Amino acid sequence: MLYIRTDMNKTIATGHVMRCLSIADAARRIGEETTFLLADEQASELLEIRGYPYIILHTPWNEMELELSALKEAVRRHSIKRMLVDSYSVTQHYLESLSEVTEVYYLDDLNAFYYPAKGIIRYANYWEKFDYPGQYQDTKLYLGPKYVPLRREFCTVEKKQIKEKAENLLLMSGGTDPYDILIKILNRLDKTMFQSIDVICGVYHANYEKLQEQFGAYPNISIQKAVSDPERYMRKADLAVSAGGTALYELCAVGTPAISYSMADNQLDNVKKFQEDGVIAYAGDIRSGDAVSAILRLVEQYRGDRKLRDDCSRKMLALVDGKGAERIARALLEGKEQQHEICLDLL
Repeated sequence: MLYIRTDMNKTIATGHVMRCLSIADAARRIGEETTFLLADEQASELLEIRGYPYIILHTPWNEMELELSALKEAVRRHSIKRMLVDSYSVTQHYLESLSEVTEVYYLDDLNAFYYPAKGIIRYANYWEKFDYPGQYQDTKLYLGPKYVPLRREFCTVEKKQIKEKAENLLLMSGGTDPYDILIKILNRLDKTMFQSIDVICGVYHANYEKLQEQFGAYPNISIQKAVSDPERYMRKADLAVSAGGTALYELCAVGTPAISYSMADNQLDNVKKFQEDGVIAYAGDIRSGDAVSAILRLVEQYRGDRKLRDDCSRKMLALVDGKGAERIARALLEGKEQQHEICLDLL
């Protein structure tokens, strides 16, 4: 049995749980089931739909040291030998204390402090910015985009077909949209430029009804919320606009040219590295400046430049193959790597 400690709610949205579900699905395909450990019940309905059992600790999600007693009791009661932890609320003491009773693998995005763990997974494209091999000489490291934990549906086996002119546009905001970026883009976008415009809102999008009210009557605009098959919309799209989260790696896996923007500090390194490598254009931070104007300029540029979109698509497909969740699941379940092995992305 694989055990995963993570959470979701209106503040942190769904990203942690969704990527952990991808790992759990991969483990299930290998033949191992997964139990989730949660601070509260907010992810329980989703886990029930996906068929995964869970243990609720009844503790504050953002003060994780307060759960240590309950979590250690769960480790003892269920004889948990290894646990994957995915939360920004961990502390060094939390990981140290949990490591006393079980092997801890941590899914890291922030490099916030030294993580006392058996293994660290850091799939971001900018992982080389931090000296993980130097910091963690006795820790198993899984580094680079080959470990992006995507759903099986994102495993790409064929090249994206790039049209002369982009006809289908996809707009996404991630789990939340606190700055109403989707409404701002649609208000200023020339909606006649595209045959279809798919708009995907996250489960915690506060103004979904407002979007429907303002733009639902347009014959070429489709507005969806919390879709279960985002890959279908990404494969359909000739061009996408997305926030700088996991969706960018999903777009890479299907080879759909994209324009990114940021809305949080933890997205900045990600979007800037994609821009630096010529993989995904970055329009700016929507919290400051006029990122919407930059998005619209890039949409117009990319729409008519087939070569630009084709070049980006090839780089995207070379970066992410969609098999990261399985690689993580096998590392967690098999444990065959040597202590000082560093599993680097060689693409």
